[in-house]
Amino acid sequence: MESTATQERIAHDYALVCDARDHGSNKAYADLMAAYREPLYLLLLRMTHNTTTAADLTIETFGKAFHQLHRYAPTSTFSSWLYSIGTHTYIDHLRRNRLETVPLSAAQRRTDGDVVEYQIPSGQPNPEEAMIRIERDQSLKQVVDQLRDPYRQIIRLRYYDDLSYEEIAHRLQIPIGTVKVRLSRAKDLLLSIISRKKVEI
Repeated sequence: MESTATQERIAHDYALVCDARDHGSNKAYADLMAAYREPLYLLLLRMTHNTTTAADLTIETFGKAFHQLHRYAPTSTFSSWLYSIGTHTYIDHLRRNRLETVPLSAAQRRTDGDVVEYQIPSGQPNPEEAMIRIERDQSLKQVVDQLRDPYRQIIRLRYYDDLSYEEIAHRLQIPIGTVKVRLSRAKDLLLSIISRKKVEI
């Protein structure tokens, strides 16, 4: 049986969900993010072992959750529901980045009369994964385009052009510290736009 504290937390979060879902309350969205952004990020960080990937998946998870608020029922805590979406988002991330293998017929060796065929990664996504990436990139581009410079610019350099912090700093002629601050602020703004527009990504 759930404790009184848990029941109160469920009721509190469900009130926020209803306010966000039914009335588009920016404050309700912000309160939900403020309560669960850090624990969600830490959960994803434990999974990915990469701060940048964890931050990106945090944004993606909130985007999915806010788009699907109508599916949340107060039979469990909002955090459990959110973390479940985060876990599936991480799994999707692994699928998107999975390397396929293709036979390398030229690379064979014989062991006790058996032919052993080596496999090497092709580095190319299959058609389904390619379509998922295209659709996701298009959705994210719509959100990124709503940012103002310099935040739009730094997101594009980091995630579209795949530049390192050092390369961005050199390109923009700014300190690396400034790059990190701007990128962090840009991610905050992306979360804000996603919550406001409930963009599906």
